[in-house]
Formats: sequence, C-alpha cells, structure tokens
Amino acid sequence: MKIIPYEKHYKNQVIALILYLQNFDNKVDLSLEEQPDMNDIETYYLKNGGGFWLAINETDDVIGTLGLMKKEGHFGILKKFFVDPTYRGKEAGVSKELYDQLINHAKQNNIDCLVLDTPANCKRAHHFYIKKGFQKIKFAELPFDYDFPDRDSYFFLNSWF
Repeated sequence: MKIIPYEKHYKNQVIALILYLQNFDNKVDLSLEEQPDMNDIETYYLKNGGGFWLAINETDDVIGTLGLMKKEGHFGILKKFFVDPTYRGKEAGVSKELYDQLINHAKQNNIDCLVLDTPANCKRAHHFYIKKGFQKIKFAELPFDYDFPDRDSYFFLNSWF
C-alpha cells in the first residue's frame, strides 16, 4: 500500500469508493450531485493549501481517500476520509497513514485547527477521531460558516495551538 497525492486518472475509482461507503456502509444516502467536490477535487481541495490523498493497493486500486479543504485563516476541514472495509484496522494502517499525511501537510501550510463532520451512526470513525485529539462540538460552535450535505452529522474540532 502507498499513499499518493490525488491524480485525476483515479477519479472514477475515488467516486465509486466514496459513494459505496457513504451509501451502503454508512447508510447516509448521498448522491454525487449533492457533493460537487467529488467531480472537481482540484478546485475544492488542492487550491489554497488544501490537499487530497489516496491509498493505493498493490494492484493499483484506490482503497482509501482523505481530503483537506483550507479555509480562511488557519482552519481546515477534514473531508472524504474513507477506507475500504478490507483495509481497515490497526494492522493494515491505511487510516493512520492517510491521517499522518494530512497532519503533516496541515502543519506545513499553517493549518492549526481542523474541523470535520461525520454521520452520527459512524461510531468507529468517532472513536478514531477522539483518539486523535478531536472533541465533539455543536454546530453553533464551529469557528466558520460551514455547509455540509449530511442531514444527521456530528461535528468535531481539533486544534494544536
């Protein structure tokens, strides 16, 4: 497995993995049309100091994704953090490797506060974020205006000032 920056020729695999995990694994019921960022990763993630990373297996398949949107100031939004179920867990290390890449990039780009939303039913993800120092917050406590497509989300914040 290797972690690489987003490359456009993986676009269809990225979309397929994310939609499958959102809608069948997490039961969120989101369409591609509700998520314009997935059709334009370059604009939504790569400009202004953000990033988007892929975990690729030995057969050149996308097995994980993680995006970082840079906001004004020192804020970033962690988005599209998905790992194929067969590659989850400490032994595989895919989530850790993707997350470490994001944190290194955030620090290099003066992002010292991350926000994320995650479906309320994704308990495993909540546990991962809490272990990484995130704290659950209310929508009203977000440090900036934030539009998100999920209807039943929890919000988390992590800052390392």
